[in-house]
Amino acid sequence: MTPKRAMVLAAGLGTRMRPLTNDRPKALVQVGGKALIDHMLDRLAVAGVERVVVNVHAFADALEAHLRLRTDLDIVISDERARLMETGGGVKQARALLGDAPILLANIDSVWEEPDGSAIARLCAAPLPDGAARLMLADMTACLGFDGAGDFFMDDAARLRFRDDAPTAPWAYMGVQLIDPAIVDAEPLAPFSFTRVWRRLQHEGALHGAPLGGFWMHVGDPEARALAEARLGIARS
Repeated sequence: MTPKRAMVLAAGLGTRMRPLTNDRPKALVQVGGKALIDHMLDRLAVAGVERVVVNVHAFADALEAHLRLRTDLDIVISDERARLMETGGGVKQARALLGDAPILLANIDSVWEEPDGSAIARLCAAPLPDGAARLMLADMTACLGFDGAGDFFMDDAARLRFRDDAPTAPWAYMGVQLIDPAIVDAEPLAPFSFTRVWRRLQHEGALHGAPLGGFWMHVGDPEARALAEARLGIARS
């Protein structure tokens, strides 16, 4: 069952997206006539999410003003104007807003096609064990804009293992995960990458994956944005 709560990580500086982020946050860069954050919020709303925590930093006033226009979701701001907390620290800072039940945690630079219905709903279909995370993964043969060699291997029980020194891996994290928010409780309130949490969960056997089941567009820079818009144009024709 899809959680009613989610968090969207929107506080990044968007340096790779310049010059498009010279006057706006990355979250408000448009792809196919829609802001990146609205692509993600729309997916969450369709899946059944009702309340979304959004962290803000660069051009925070503009992002907050944009978010106030949405009436379909209860949006709560986690303010990082004073200090950018990175992905893990951002979740830790917002911990009191997230509750204790599983939540969805999402980036704002992912757009995807889902020919078989809501990928987020599929991600949440099975109960999440306590102290675990389940990552939505893109097939490396069905994505664009991602310049890595893959992130994970996945076994028959859907447990994940980092690529580490392997030259390639078949699965890439595509920006959405289902987590028990308690997995950050032992972390300090300081800037850190969420990857640190994943590493610990892998050691505990509590890091799992679920295939996206569609085509993923990682919109991390202007070139990737152009590729995504071309792909979306093909999809609409």
